[in-house]
Amino acid sequence: MIQLIIRADDVGYSEAVNYGIAKSVKDGLIRSAGVMPNMPEAEHGLALLKGTGVCLGQHTNVCLGKPCASPDQIPSLLDENGNFKSSKTYREAWARGEDFVVLDEAVLEIEAQYHRFVELTGADPAYFEAHAVMSHNLYEGLAIVARRFGLRYCDMTPASPTGMFAGRPIACCPMDSMTPDYDPFECLKKGVENARPDMPNVFVCHPGYLDAFLLRTSSLTVNRTREVEMLCDPAVRQWLLSQDVELISYSDI
Repeated sequence: MIQLIIRADDVGYSEAVNYGIAKSVKDGLIRSAGVMPNMPEAEHGLALLKGTGVCLGQHTNVCLGKPCASPDQIPSLLDENGNFKSSKTYREAWARGEDFVVLDEAVLEIEAQYHRFVELTGADPAYFEAHAVMSHNLYEGLAIVARRFGLRYCDMTPASPTGMFAGRPIACCPMDSMTPDYDPFECLKKGVENARPDMPNVFVCHPGYLDAFLLRTSSLTVNRTREVEMLCDPAVRQWLLSQDVELISYSDI
């Protein structure tokens, strides 16, 4: 049997994204969802998920919106307007072999987002990771904060097919959602076909609907709606059952 976590990222990104995630939880396959604690719509997203029993994680966000920490304490993370530097800025720096993130500043912001998560939810995150950023200092900062507060860190990087979660190995399914001809069901099938039977597997999704804020700030747009449709399709659930796939959450590990 294959154990599979189908995870939704980006609770709080925008109202439209929140509605897509909520549908994918209530009517679909999502059992774990990551909250962006710094975003203004995080409360809205959590209200939509209230009573669903979905496993909530901290989807630490340092590339969109305003910080939770004091801006004057984390200048390496911010642009000239006091907003987080964009994911594009991180990608370009990574390609040059640079890491502009100052470790101590990353720790301050990650910890501030953790406290905001607890304020919003009344509990520690069931898992702990980061949104769409490639930075060694950010990853190290996450590990530091996880150790400091006894959090279950999901150490998965885009460059590796495996990672660690709460001290045990975990496999990462390929994510093709940025490709223009993306078919989420075909991607899920490929993930299951190559899944590891000896450890839990994670398939990361970004279900959501579209609004003006998302269209202004994200390159991942229409494919979010395709994921909502796939995740809520009863035929997909039946296919997973036929493949002897057990759907689990991070709380089950």
